[in-house]
Amino acid sequence: MHEPAEQERVDDPLVFAIASPADSPAVVALVESAYRGEPSRAGWTTEADLLDGQRTDAAAVAEAIAGPRTIVVLASRAAELLACCQLSDEGAGLAYFGMFAVRPDRQGSGVGRRLLAYAEDLAASRFGARRMRMSVIAQRAELVAWYERRGYRRTGERLPFPYGDERFGIPRRDDLEFVVLDKAIGPGAPL
Repeated sequence: MHEPAEQERVDDPLVFAIASPADSPAVVALVESAYRGEPSRAGWTTEADLLDGQRTDAAAVAEAIAGPRTIVVLASRAAELLACCQLSDEGAGLAYFGMFAVRPDRQGSGVGRRLLAYAEDLAASRFGARRMRMSVIAQRAELVAWYERRGYRRTGERLPFPYGDERFGIPRRDDLEFVVLDKAIGPGAPL
């Protein structure tokens, strides 16, 4: 089991849950606050200098919550939503990790690290995943480095940014692309 963050109080634990349709508005608000607009600048995960517009919307979150091979995981403390992520069963022992968001005022407190570790354990136990994969905007060097410190490695694969599809935001520059990161998870995975 993973160690709690030093800042966490034993009497006020971080609670993990699978999102239901009723959680959709709160998830959208959390994701938007972590990545877009002026409020996102309170944390270090902001994409406000790279993208305008939305990061997600109610339809995308509802689809993820209702998907047969996708779940949205919530992390809360004292009934307050602090973080979320999406896990997708890609089959053949592979899980995809996405829509990771931590409230800007809680970034750096260990909440994100704990949710990522929980998501890895959950993907292994629920989907039988042996690997977790994700894509990160290549220009987010500090975020890529954060994942690398947690054992993720670049696969060498790069994916194009979906220019022209405003569901993913309105680019402020024309060189955006994603790097693909991958990590072995589950029993026997290297630490």
